[in-house]
Amino acid sequence: MAALPRSWLYAGGLLVVAVALAGPRGSASRRPPLELRRAMDDPPRVDAQTASTFFHDGKSMRPPVEGTVARGELRGDGVYWTGMDPAVGFAPTIPLPVDDALRERGRRRYEIYCAVCHDRTGDGKGLLFERAQVRTPSFHQDRLRQAPDGYFFLVMTNGFGLMPSYAYPIPVADRWAIVAHVRELQQRRAARDAARAGAP
Repeated sequence: MAALPRSWLYAGGLLVVAVALAGPRGSASRRPPLELRRAMDDPPRVDAQTASTFFHDGKSMRPPVEGTVARGELRGDGVYWTGMDPAVGFAPTIPLPVDDALRERGRRRYEIYCAVCHDRTGDGKGLLFERAQVRTPSFHQDRLRQAPDGYFFLVMTNGFGLMPSYAYPIPVADRWAIVAHVRELQQRRAARDAARAGAP
């Protein structure tokens, strides 16, 4: 068998040494890998809420660019987001298709956030009334039966009297769903009262 050229032996030896020094790719090691330039793996950073000498205002956290809109927060439909119609004031109706799914969602959200004070039937005799004798308004009084849908939305958004704002825990779509459920409670009570009034 013919001997290998000496240059091949040198090349093979160098290859074995390089593999031995580098180690198999992806092997576990407790030491950080050797990198000539770590800029992309370990960029300079600042901690949140710390001071900065780089920016003129001394803040490390930068505000978003003016006019920036977060994904899903483009408020094109003013009635949907505010409950107000520029032409008439409070939005007269819910700006969503009202179907069984919306009413069911509203019922579940109502029982989580509203029933504790307003009662599950909307009478205003929830736990707050039972334990502290603080009565919240009944949804079945004429004033609230005749109130536009946008009024309920705004009260949930901004609060009213002892009721705090629920804008943070209840998203906009769920506030409208709760309005749909309140309207259903009112319709049921009105139908029941009419049936009782017509009974002999």
